[in-house]
Amino acid sequence: MGKFEHDTIVPYEQSTLGKKEQIADMFNRIALRYDFLNRFLSIGTDLYWRKKAIRELKDLRPGKLLDVATGTGDMAILMTKYLRPNEIIGIDISEGMLDVGRKKIAKLKLKTPITLYLGDSEAINFPDHTFDGVTVAFGVRNFENLEKGLGEMLRVLKPNGKLVILEFSKPKQSGFRSLYRFYLGSIAPGLVQLFSKKKAYQYLNKSVYSFPEGETFLNIMHEAGFTQTYLKPLSLGICTIYCGRKESPGFMS
Repeated sequence: MGKFEHDTIVPYEQSTLGKKEQIADMFNRIALRYDFLNRFLSIGTDLYWRKKAIRELKDLRPGKLLDVATGTGDMAILMTKYLRPNEIIGIDISEGMLDVGRKKIAKLKLKTPITLYLGDSEAINFPDHTFDGVTVAFGVRNFENLEKGLGEMLRVLKPNGKLVILEFSKPKQSGFRSLYRFYLGSIAPGLVQLFSKKKAYQYLNKSVYSFPEGETFLNIMHEAGFTQTYLKPLSLGICTIYCGRKESPGFMS
């Protein structure tokens, strides 16, 4: 069991399965509708958020990238356009989501090679110092052990490599925050029920509100070993970009 409250938030509270297994099952169930629901519920804003996060890697000019919790491959696909790396690896624990992603990638006939693997964010099957950059979009809330996941991403980064995390957060402005909470807790699950499994988006609401966001999360990243950490709120705080570097030899944070 993880140290943080969100580590214990699960989609199916009556299930005897661990969080990791429940998350995989949940995403397998909604995989075919996942992209549609993302665009529908965010009115396409999720693509804008992803592009903003990807631009945090532009100055790095990365050659090899890892996208953790890649899902249907949206981040990997966008990175081919905005970063043009030599190679992108995507990992996810849901085979159903990966199947959808592989079909999207094949249809687009991308020049940058993208390979999607079944993989665990807390036991990344790559050697130390492999990637110039690592991204996670809307995935760290789903880690069963946040500290372990951050440690693994740090391990596979090259020295001076960069981690970019995109995650939901809670707006700070009180009126907008109340409206957002009502939408996330009541409106969104009702709309989702028309097309998919309501449970998945009830879990989304609970996991967003239990996640250690903002400066608290930056401190967690720093404790995990990341340096030069910073954050950028998006869309009045609905979403936040978190960034950190792997210390290079001779660099003192």
